[in-house]
Amino acid sequence: MIQSTPSMDAVTTVKKWDRPAIQALFDLPLMDLMFQAQTVHRQHHTPNTVQLSSLLSIKTGACPEDCKYCPQSARYKTGLKTERLMPLDQIVAAATEAKSNGAERFCMGAAWRTPKDSDIEQVAQAIAAVKELGLETCATLGMLKPDQAEKLADAGLEYYNHNLDTSPEFYGEIISTRTYDDRLETLDNVRQAGMKVCCGGIVGMGENKTDRVGLIEALANLEPYPESVPINNLVKVAGTPLGELEEIDPFDFVRMVAVARITMPKSWVRLSAGREEMNDPLQTLCFMAGANSVFYGDQLLTCNNASIEHDRGLFEKLGINAS
Repeated sequence: MIQSTPSMDAVTTVKKWDRPAIQALFDLPLMDLMFQAQTVHRQHHTPNTVQLSSLLSIKTGACPEDCKYCPQSARYKTGLKTERLMPLDQIVAAATEAKSNGAERFCMGAAWRTPKDSDIEQVAQAIAAVKELGLETCATLGMLKPDQAEKLADAGLEYYNHNLDTSPEFYGEIISTRTYDDRLETLDNVRQAGMKVCCGGIVGMGENKTDRVGLIEALANLEPYPESVPINNLVKVAGTPLGELEEIDPFDFVRMVAVARITMPKSWVRLSAGREEMNDPLQTLCFMAGANSVFYGDQLLTCNNASIEHDRGLFEKLGINAS
């Protein structure tokens, strides 16, 4: 039975999803879970349609954080070339190319712990320029103060990405330089500024199944829950502390997508990092489970992505309308 969920505009002090209810979803036979997820998906979204989002690193490397999965941390030797904030004309050129390739949303990422006010001014110019191209705008720049969030919103930023990454309990095993509450505070600042939230997590970092339940609980009980939920499969980068982990069971990843869809029915559920390593049948199962957005383009922030040509071919074979 599908648990009822309030509208995204509803205000309630009662948890919409508790851990036993979420665990019960994960424990379903896979076919039952997939059927339930696809049913919920069709109640809230156009079937056989996927949103294309492109991602650009506008400032790369030298981040002071110690996120164990991230090649952009200054603490790890990954061979990544550090680059300063990209000039405006290069950002606009990349956004123009993304639009010509079919992208609908354009996300700009910068490896900062917290941007300086001068950085915000420059990024705000880029946001306004990208918005003029007719693209949805998204950015991920680290932690934001309230006035910084307001400046980005005033420039036309529609979505701000700030992932919770994992459960509150497992979080300290992955990151020590910022707290879970720090992340929640930035999300609140984003909401207060009137922007939409893009917030998800990463699977395959050594967490257990209970931690995946905990991540879904944290996301689904945000008020409101995120309009965009990226589900990342860990990209193991040599030189990072998580670079040698074993792969998770692919069906566990599919379950994560399905449970995200059921618990956050109106959200865009995005296949994000790790798609290059996924074969076509696995991606197809993820679409069946309710994923309706992908990062599109040959490059993510610093890691490779499934090629544009491959994605176009897969969408054609599946009869998926991508925009």
